[in-house]
Amino acid sequence: MKNLKRVLLAGSVIWPLPVQAEDADVAMTQRSEIVVTAARQTSGAATKTDTPAIEAPQAISIVTDDLYLAQGAISVADTLRYLAGVQANSYGPDSRVDGAFVRGIDVLQFRDGMRDLFSYYASIRSDPYNFSQVELVRGPASVLFGSGSIGGLVNMVSKMPEFEASGELAIRYGSFDRKEMLGDVTGALAEGLAGRLVVRMRDADTQTDHVSDDRVMIAPSITWRPGGDTSITLIGLYQEDDGGSTAQFLPLVGTLYDNPNGQLDHDQFIGKPGWDRYDGRLLQGTAIVDHRLGDQVSLSLKARYIDSNLTYFTHYPNNYSNPTNPFLDEDQRIIGLYADGSYARMNVFSTDNNLRFDFRTGDNIRHVVLAGIDYSWNRVRKTGGFGYEVIDLYDIDYDAISDWGGGLPDMYPLSHEDTRQRQVGIYVQDQIRLWDRASVVVGARRDHVRTHAQGSAVEKARATTFRAGVIAELVKGVSPFVSYTESFDPISGTTSDGSPFKPKQGRQYEAGIKFHPDDMTLVTVAGYHIRESNRPIDDPDNPLGQIQAGSLTSKGFEIEASRRLPGSFEVIAAYSYNKAEIDGAGHQLDNVPKHNASVWATRNVALPADLDLRLGAGIRYSAANYSYGAAYPNGVKTPSYTLVDALAELTWRQWQLSINATNLFNKKYYAACLARGDCFNGADRNVFATVAYRF
Repeated sequence: MKNLKRVLLAGSVIWPLPVQAEDADVAMTQRSEIVVTAARQTSGAATKTDTPAIEAPQAISIVTDDLYLAQGAISVADTLRYLAGVQANSYGPDSRVDGAFVRGIDVLQFRDGMRDLFSYYASIRSDPYNFSQVELVRGPASVLFGSGSIGGLVNMVSKMPEFEASGELAIRYGSFDRKEMLGDVTGALAEGLAGRLVVRMRDADTQTDHVSDDRVMIAPSITWRPGGDTSITLIGLYQEDDGGSTAQFLPLVGTLYDNPNGQLDHDQFIGKPGWDRYDGRLLQGTAIVDHRLGDQVSLSLKARYIDSNLTYFTHYPNNYSNPTNPFLDEDQRIIGLYADGSYARMNVFSTDNNLRFDFRTGDNIRHVVLAGIDYSWNRVRKTGGFGYEVIDLYDIDYDAISDWGGGLPDMYPLSHEDTRQRQVGIYVQDQIRLWDRASVVVGARRDHVRTHAQGSAVEKARATTFRAGVIAELVKGVSPFVSYTESFDPISGTTSDGSPFKPKQGRQYEAGIKFHPDDMTLVTVAGYHIRESNRPIDDPDNPLGQIQAGSLTSKGFEIEASRRLPGSFEVIAAYSYNKAEIDGAGHQLDNVPKHNASVWATRNVALPADLDLRLGAGIRYSAANYSYGAAYPNGVKTPSYTLVDALAELTWRQWQLSINATNLFNKKYYAACLARGDCFNGADRNVFATVAYRF
């Protein structure tokens, strides 16, 4: 991997792009501004068309890369930290996956409008440096995207080639011995042909001992425009991660609850150094074709193939046999230790194709009709092994822990999983713009899903989903909206009694107001009611099985605001209240706080000698959350926490020095503590400095 890093670094340095001085000045001016969630930003994830945020009858958020990088994001989950209704990194910093709850429920991850991940622990995390913006659609979105979570979806928009030459080269150093080199360059290669190359190389440790976070990411892309009506873009991605799991599943007794031997350290590692790992290799190829067939008809074709390999070896303590006291001795030191290893291979093919018709049915009635068909196929194969031994949790003898010959634990017979799924969907949507003041969106979709898991019968699911919404600018800058959306989500596997899981189904009612007195201001106030049926939950009579709950309800309201103020100030603020529970349970869902709030602000200051200074600060608050189980029927309370982030950025001509800090005051907190017996550390302070040359 080290040799590969050198080769890719050399390639990024010699990328040939002509740069004019005046172009560099323009680029610097553009990059020096954080464009917050403004009224005229567009989200392809909301309607699959270029609809401005103020014309979409639902609450959506768009976070540009300038914004989330200024906020110190180092993962896709981090990009969501300042959005209303979101609990980002809900189980603390996780080097394996990007986790977030939206309106109390997990969301799915998409890239350029096509689903990116299938199954758990079968691929590595996406890199936020590779995207121009991240879009959040709250609530069900099956009408346009097929089977999915009722919480919503996160769509990451890839950086695309541009015909105007620009770019940056940067180096970074920071906490946990983080060393990085980054590059992003784009420009014309020939007449009608543009290219882009995005590169990241990282060698880093993490807040957990013996867990690294190394990465090589290279994403080349080209765009060919043979004429004014056609655009063809090809995007490649190679990414290799060498790391481990920062989640150590520490016991409640010794973290949240007292242990006579003291509280376990935040950097505690429970495993075998050199054996524990989360190493993956990811290859992706994407093709996007846009073609205008005339003034009123255009064609969009997308396709992607993903090939992912992952090795996941980990240890975790047995907190689960007796969550109130998992230790095997009276001194509360000795605990069982599980070894869990797997090799995973994931292959995905996705394609989304639609026709767009723009026409009028009157002088003041404009239609944008979208009719399309999408198809996806995925296969996930896993081979796993399992082992068990005991350790002294307060004085771990790492040498004594078995490394299983460097391979899978083989105390028990190896497990094998091979799951294939195919989905085809047909959808239609009509966006009706009335007198350029009101928008009506209606849509419907029919899906067919076929899932075949090794050793099980073929499972088939069919569903028809609908959406409808209306938003109207009743007076200048004030647009009330209402909407209704549906979703369905097929589930592989069986319940405790052997019955196949039924698809989850959900629907959402949402209403709110968007205030947009000018293009640099947007305030969205939204209330919602979500109901989901057939949700899998742990079986109280079988700790290794699951049953399907009758229904889940999530309801609440959110406020999200962005504004550019006089004096070069930019502010975004968010607040959300969410009540989410299994119907009849009488308590909040595990690890879902009822209240979240945040504020982020920046100010630009002009200094002498061509110097520009940008200062930023943010505060994030998460209320206490609870978890319930047989061992703790009255619940386990994870305390609330408030974190402070900061930014200082100095620009001189084409050079820029920035310092980012998240959790500036290094508050020690727990992100989640669960009644099943384990606790997850929150993110420690992370400070890093970046020197960039931009042109």
